[in-house]
Amino acid sequence: MKHLIFYCYDAYCGWCYGFSPVIKKIAETFRNEFDFEVLSGGMIIGDRPTSIEAIAPVIQSHYKRVEELTGIQFGEDFLWHAFNPDKSDWFLSSEKPAIAMCIFKEIYPEQQVAFASDLQYALNYEGRDLTDDEAYRHLLVQYNIDVNDFYEKLHSEAYKEKAYYEFQLCKQLQVTGYPCVLLQANDSKFYLLSRGYTDYETLKTRIENVLKELAAQ
Repeated sequence: MKHLIFYCYDAYCGWCYGFSPVIKKIAETFRNEFDFEVLSGGMIIGDRPTSIEAIAPVIQSHYKRVEELTGIQFGEDFLWHAFNPDKSDWFLSSEKPAIAMCIFKEIYPEQQVAFASDLQYALNYEGRDLTDDEAYRHLLVQYNIDVNDFYEKLHSEAYKEKAYYEFQLCKQLQVTGYPCVLLQANDSKFYLLSRGYTDYETLKTRIENVLKELAAQ
């Protein structure tokens, strides 16, 4: 039986964007040993969407560090909003990308790590507004997903509930920051593999060590 690796992330988490190439490579390396499940954390959730002005200073002060440590690049279109928040019409909410992830997981469960990466690239490089329905249309074409079916589900109460269930699950798993990677050995035993950005070799070694430990039991 395959064990399960949970990748807890948020579409708006810059460090998760930097971690995307690592977790994609890990998912490829260990595809025969593990199933991978992406859980959305609900980093920006509230009664009202958060204005870009509230979070722009954080992006301005952190994005270079993310680039330097991870090698990822933030796009000019995204950074324009971060550096011109007074001119931007962006409001941020983790809800819609989390619902989109829930829909996608049902269609392509084996590709959810790649889809999370695509969502983050759409935001952080291409500068697409993930609270706008149109931000997802190019991915529907890319993954050959029925457009009408997707948008019906995107606005359904059932899939909204699935997204909020994931937010709660991340809390139950005691995830306090993103990205976070957990390995589930059985119903009650979890291994924390990484909290925050971790490079590929370090994460790969940790997984191999857990596999050895589980094999010895």
